Amino acid sequence: MKRFVILLLLISLICTVGCATTKDLQRVHGDFDRQIAALKDEDAGIRKDIVKLKETQASLQKSQAEMRADITELRDGIQGLKGITEGLRKEMSAIAAIRERLDNVSLKISFIENFLEVGKRENHSEGDKAGKAAPKNVIKGKTEKESAYALAYETFKEGKYEKARGEFQNFLKQYPDSEYSDNAQFWIGESFYFEKKYEKAILEYEKVVKNYPKGSKVPYALLKQGLSFLNLGDKASARLILQQIIKEYPNTNQARIARAKLVEIK
Repeated sequence: MKRFVILLLLISLICTVGCATTKDLQRVHGDFDRQIAALKDEDAGIRKDIVKLKETQASLQKSQAEMRADITELRDGIQGLKGITEGLRKEMSAIAAIRERLDNVSLKISFIENFLEVGKRENHSEGDKAGKAAPKNVIKGKTEKESAYALAYETFKEGKYEKARGEFQNFLKQYPDSEYSDNAQFWIGESFYFEKKYEKAILEYEKVVKNYPKGSKVPYALLKQGLSFLNLGDKASARLILQQIIKEYPNTNQARIARAKLVEIK
């Protein structure tokens, strides 16, 4: 650009002094044309650079748009995961509720099993005449010992817990070491439990464990002892007894219920 200005000044100077010749003017015009051509080439290069810059800008804008789309997709994915997580939480809550209901059913089954075991013992002793009780002090086809136990048990099933407790206590005085003695002691504990006299129930269940350690009612007594402590709010004692059941009777229904209760009180 500077050369172009200088050339114009020279032309003006030559014209002013009037000393220019035709050859000088031709030379000056030639230089002028070359300068113009150079400027055109420079302008073309600048235009090419501008085009490249625009292409680069367009490419960057496209990349930004793609990145925004990826971010939106990631957000949607995260939102979807949150929905799945919330659904899983609801399912876990539902499973926990089902487990709780199953535990309650298991307790009821356990209680029924106690009844069934009593029936089996009576059937074994009585042979093919089992299961028919008479409302008298002596049941037909049974010995006095069997009748005394069966009558006390019938009283218990009728919900007359205080009366049944007295009958079971009398039975134990007469037959302290019979095949029904551990059952009788267990039902005494149960009579207190159903009256919600949990402290007394705990003491009676303990007699089952200490006086009849080889009897079948020990795991039942321990479980009900643990539940009694829970009802009293003594979680520490309940935890110890439930752990004892799991350790000493690992493959029983009582152990399974104990595990479920331990989870609840943690």
